[in-house]
Amino acid sequence: MTTTTTPTATPRPAPTGALNSSRTLATAARVLRQLRHDPRTIALMILIPCVMLFLLRYVFDGSPRTFDNIGASLLGIFPLITMFLVTSIATLRERTSGTLERLLALPLGKGDLIAGYALAFGTLAIIQSALATGLALWALDLDVTGSPWLLLLVALLDALLGTALGLFVSAFAASEFQAVQFMPAVIFPQLLLCGLFTPRDTMHPALEALSDVLPMSYAVDGMNEVLHHTDMTATFVRDALVVAGCALLVLCLGAATLRRRTP
Repeated sequence: MTTTTTPTATPRPAPTGALNSSRTLATAARVLRQLRHDPRTIALMILIPCVMLFLLRYVFDGSPRTFDNIGASLLGIFPLITMFLVTSIATLRERTSGTLERLLALPLGKGDLIAGYALAFGTLAIIQSALATGLALWALDLDVTGSPWLLLLVALLDALLGTALGLFVSAFAASEFQAVQFMPAVIFPQLLLCGLFTPRDTMHPALEALSDVLPMSYAVDGMNEVLHHTDMTATFVRDALVVAGCALLVLCLGAATLRRRTP
């Protein structure tokens, strides 16, 4: 008598800890396809920083020098804020709709998912930063001493930092309203302490020490270096590296805290 054996299904391999480029690119492509059908989100990310810079220029129409002094700093702050808002809400929408849970049921690691989102939103951040920098320099006559490319670099790093912060805080929100509520907690303290309104060395020593560990402080310092120096300085390199390092650190924290379900 012969016996037949029923073939067993081969278990699907679990994703490894290392990033997989094909999975990351596939995630980024999916996010970009979704954003293509959401013109309001694209307009918010790309146009709002330009509109805010345009308004700022003519608010100080009678004092162009004031715009020159703060315009460069805000060129980095506006993209950071808009990318934070859009990224946190978009990522939370993925979770509440069940998309995130279905994706994590596939052989897709958390790192692949976060890296894919960062790549997709980072692509839009490049467009956003380039448009805002070009508008400020060539249409609004922002006067900077250094290279426009260095100004663009800091603006891009700030937008990527906003993307990383948005991905990170989305893990702790249960609704889009809660995601927006994180803005006063995450963005506003940095805005007040970054040196935009008053030099950081004139603040209370405790607040000055706190500002030294906030990434937006280094973003503003980097913009000021480009504003006042013709060449790349060691301080500018330090500021750029700190902003980039903070963005990378927050992305890693976002991957570690990513959950399948909304609490």
